[in-house]
Amino acid sequence: MIDEFGSDPEAAIAAAAKRYSNWNRWGADDGVGTVNFLDAEKRAAAAALIRRGVSFSLSLPFDENGPQFGWKRRVNPVHTMMSTGMDTAEQMGLPHGLSVADDAVFMPLQCSTQWDGLGHVFDHGVAWNGRAGREVVTSEGDVATGIERLAAPVVGRGVLLDVGRALGEDGELPDGYPITSADLESTRERQGVSIGRGDLVLVRTGQLTRVRRGEGWGTYAGGPAPGLSFETLGWLHGTEIAAVATDTWGVEVRPNEWPDAMQPLHQVALPHIGLLLGEMWDLDALAADCAADGVHEFFLAAQPLPFTRAVGSPVNPVAVK
Repeated sequence: MIDEFGSDPEAAIAAAAKRYSNWNRWGADDGVGTVNFLDAEKRAAAAALIRRGVSFSLSLPFDENGPQFGWKRRVNPVHTMMSTGMDTAEQMGLPHGLSVADDAVFMPLQCSTQWDGLGHVFDHGVAWNGRAGREVVTSEGDVATGIERLAAPVVGRGVLLDVGRALGEDGELPDGYPITSADLESTRERQGVSIGRGDLVLVRTGQLTRVRRGEGWGTYAGGPAPGLSFETLGWLHGTEIAAVATDTWGVEVRPNEWPDAMQPLHQVALPHIGLLLGEMWDLDALAADCAADGVHEFFLAAQPLPFTRAVGSPVNPVAVK
């Protein structure tokens, strides 16, 4: 699937980075990358896609039973009650019998359904738009492309490409399956849907379906998975989509297509294309509805939480048809 890039991942990443670079496309100070393609006109058009008013949350639950197993110190959310009805309902001392319950959460920002921000990945120390990574992301956080910049604009036309249902056995692709540009296009044609500038593209592989069926999380958060081939970078760049998200941990196929590579698609997509990447999205209920009514486009609200200077964020994406 990567023949055009040869057998040397270092050279392939460099070639793809040069070929698909969007540096300075929106000015030297840009902080949102391809989300620039998603403008007010496209948001207004997306709102017109709502016909039935049925909505789908595309998020996994945020709790201690999540997918993480400790890689890079990522853990599942830790939810703690700070005050409860057991100890405050009758003795808080507030006027007229008022009492409250409060809680807190500790969690890595990328432990479940989430966006990778543009400051999440560097290529040889270089961040999005050609900036030095050491100057972009410091101990104070991401000062140039912090996820808070995306708190408003990531709302628009969503398109589901259900590659698992289109090409897989029983609606699922096997782990290690590299989804090619041809696979994406054949799925798009089979579904009779268009894809273009500013779209938020969701790719269902069916891996999460296997987890849900009872196989358990296992190595879902980092292990083998179907996913996008490195070769799809040309498609991701050429379609001028605003973002892409999948039902897998890492968007791209794992193991990666070169034995000694580590997330090479990320290394080009984030710092060079400026493409927002979504991971661990729950697409199953939406996919079932799309298969039933034959409509694979919808209004999608997928704003990250505006953690100031963060390089990623949890998200509860909501699709409305």
